[in-house]
Amino acid sequence: MRVIYLILGLACVALGFIGAFLPVLPTTPFLILAAACFARSSPRLENWLLSHPLFGPMLRAWRERGAIPRKAKLMALAGMSVGFIAFWMGSHPGPLLMAGVGIIMLSGLAYVFSRPSA
Repeated sequence: MRVIYLILGLACVALGFIGAFLPVLPTTPFLILAAACFARSSPRLENWLLSHPLFGPMLRAWRERGAIPRKAKLMALAGMSVGFIAFWMGSHPGPLLMAGVGIIMLSGLAYVFSRPSA
């Protein structure tokens, strides 16, 4: 199982790294998952991730208080807004599909904004 958690953790770090540069791919959830996987597979990599100068404070705040930084919340709002507009303009969905996607995105945003700010 340790090997599976290690592979999943490394994959999540890679996706988080990519997400740091692409506005449509989130960084934080992947790094939270990576830290959880490393906790079960590699204390050295978990420590590296938690002490990372850029991502470490965010991950520690999540672990300690379930907090999300205000900047990350605003970036989630901006990213989902851009994503929804791109979805709407690029695919010309019907009203039912548009409402469904909007509800899913708003549910995600409601969760993000319900968490304490770091």
